[in-house]
Amino acid sequence: MSAPFLLVSFNQERAARLLINYLNSQGIAAQYYVDKNDENNAEHGVQLLSEADKDVASHIASEFVQSPQDKKYQQAAWDSGETVRLSDKNSGISASGIWQQLHDIPFTTSVLLTCMIVYLLAMVGFFWPYKVLAIEPLTQLMENHQWWRLIGPALIHFSVLHIVFNLLWWWTLGGQIERLLGKTTLIILFLSSALLSNVGQLLVSGEHFGGLSGVVYALVGCVWWLGWLRPSWGLMMPKPLIGFLLVWLVVGYADILWVSMANTAHTVGLISGCAFAFILSRIVGKKSSISS
Repeated sequence: MSAPFLLVSFNQERAARLLINYLNSQGIAAQYYVDKNDENNAEHGVQLLSEADKDVASHIASEFVQSPQDKKYQQAAWDSGETVRLSDKNSGISASGIWQQLHDIPFTTSVLLTCMIVYLLAMVGFFWPYKVLAIEPLTQLMENHQWWRLIGPALIHFSVLHIVFNLLWWWTLGGQIERLLGKTTLIILFLSSALLSNVGQLLVSGEHFGGLSGVVYALVGCVWWLGWLRPSWGLMMPKPLIGFLLVWLVVGYADILWVSMANTAHTVGLISGCAFAFILSRIVGKKSSISS
């Protein structure tokens, strides 16, 4: 019999046990594991008893991370004779439940709301946020020192389709990263990918562009590679979605769409996200080996 395989770990025991109950209800043998690195912090892991269940279990874990309050997880706990709640608040779709989700991922929420406010202000005729956030040539920035403009285009959108597409991906992938890896990790990824993708697009096509899509492609690259490099972290994207976004990237370069695409920002964002995932996996890997 093979040794237990670590699927994913959480900073709360309740979350681990809730996922374990659901996996067991789906016929996937899983058990609880705790790793106390120090007196204050402990990792509460979900171990699989058979590595053959890895792919299916990883998909379930990814769904759990995105919607941990789903009633089916609590139902599995009840069916197993255990009472395990992720929080003391109502897990249904309610004002308190929505507020709890927003509170759990504050940086993801802040960026989403900022993009929406900037867009809505423009829709009613207030374009000053666009003017304040728009990027400028590097020579001009060297003179006025308004360096926030290197990040600003990520918060600007020009159509309903543009903002809805970007914010849906940001909410899904950004929220997943913030829940599992923490707010600081997502902030660093956001700032670095926005900076690199915006500067790349500026150098190639000039300053007339905007959108969160460079950052979104960085999230895609990060989740994609971490799902491969560190599957036990529970981050993953279905392969068909990755394929769709890569095809969409190629289609943008073909220039056959009815809109102008910030292709350089997309490409630089994707590369920066993959590089970020690689560096992060190496840093955490070194820390783990040192502590062990």
